[in-house]
Amino acid sequence: MLKALRHHARYFYFLFVIVIITFIFWGIGTKDDKTVVTVAEVEGYKITSEEFWRSYETMRDNYRQIFKGNFSEEIEKSINLKEIVLNNLIDQKAFLVIADQLKINVSEKEVQDAIIRDPRFLRDGVFRKDIYFRTLEINRIRPEQYENAIKQQLILMKVRRFLESSAGSIDSTNPADKQNEMTIKTMLIQSFIEQSKQRMKIKINRELIS
Repeated sequence: MLKALRHHARYFYFLFVIVIITFIFWGIGTKDDKTVVTVAEVEGYKITSEEFWRSYETMRDNYRQIFKGNFSEEIEKSINLKEIVLNNLIDQKAFLVIADQLKINVSEKEVQDAIIRDPRFLRDGVFRKDIYFRTLEINRIRPEQYENAIKQQLILMKVRRFLESSAGSIDSTNPADKQNEMTIKTMLIQSFIEQSKQRMKIKINRELIS
């Protein structure tokens, strides 16, 4: 039983990390932006067409690396990769809805600290504003978009930590016990997200990803 849970927990955590990485650069849709093409919406949080396809390409590239070049269209169809991407982006937005409900937020200083500590913008251990702006310009991202994405990414991590702490902990120094604890917590979090989504208004336009 625990072996099966551990397998699915690692799979969920892997997808969660991939979505977070993608989100940092491409998860820039907001509740108020009415100009974007929307693939799905979770309580007002939009999943834009650009966000979906960027996430899809990122996840497909990661699967190709895992399968060492043997990731075929048949395998992609068999696992329904587009649905996996969509469900994970919906989970991401559900985390933000839960953050609103729990009144979890981050300050401007937390966002600033995250940016100035990012190794991509450092040279010799020092934050370089010119590199920061040039990196965003190359990726065609406005600073306010990137800062909003970082803010929401930090909120996602805060929600996950809150849910993990709410699940309690095992008083043991045994590495196996700690691994089982992480596995069970991950499964509990996913179960909580699934139950929470059932109470949320979720709209999906699958025609845009067919």
